[in-house]
Amino acid sequence: MVNESAEPRRPRIRLDRIFTRQGDDGMTLGPGGERVWKNDLRIECLGALDELNVHVGLARQTAEDLQAGQPDLQRLSRWLARIQHELFNVGSNLFSAGAHGPRLTPGWVTRLEREIEALNAELEPLDSFVLPGGSRVSLELHLCRVACRRAERVVVALGRQQSLPSHLLPYLNRLSDAFFVWSRWANRRLGMPEELWDPSAHSDEDSQPA
Repeated sequence: MVNESAEPRRPRIRLDRIFTRQGDDGMTLGPGGERVWKNDLRIECLGALDELNVHVGLARQTAEDLQAGQPDLQRLSRWLARIQHELFNVGSNLFSAGAHGPRLTPGWVTRLEREIEALNAELEPLDSFVLPGGSRVSLELHLCRVACRRAERVVVALGRQQSLPSHLLPYLNRLSDAFFVWSRWANRRLGMPEELWDPSAHSDEDSQPA
């Protein structure tokens, strides 16, 4: 009997050559092994997830650099490490139904929702939009948030052409929310004040020359 709860084995991926020259004509191997243009929407999706993962890695490194003076940030860096692995699994789910990693399930979304609620309970309620700012790690988490939104938009575009894993869009939607809450949490832990959007700031009246 197969134990479905067992950890998936590491996929057999061997990268012993960095360049192959096979993409010099603007084409690459698609998810199904066929050659496709590099601006194919499926490749755009993988690229957007890759860009997001780089942003997550940067935020993770910043959090780890700050841990010596702020041990609480270890909680954030551990979470970001998990998300980096999950994003590779998301790419696998997008085109091969989790053949090289865990299959995306409702549990992924539920876990993010629980984490968001737990973090949000530690924060003050908002009565306006937050201006990205404060600490560097908070800004990097905002970059993760907008990169996640971009990845979500590209995946939505792909979903208008082909079917998607049923829990993929809820996962990306919730993940961007999680980045937002973590950005607020990081500023609070570092003692950085939040700046809220003031619609009346720098109004036309204030900007008139004296």
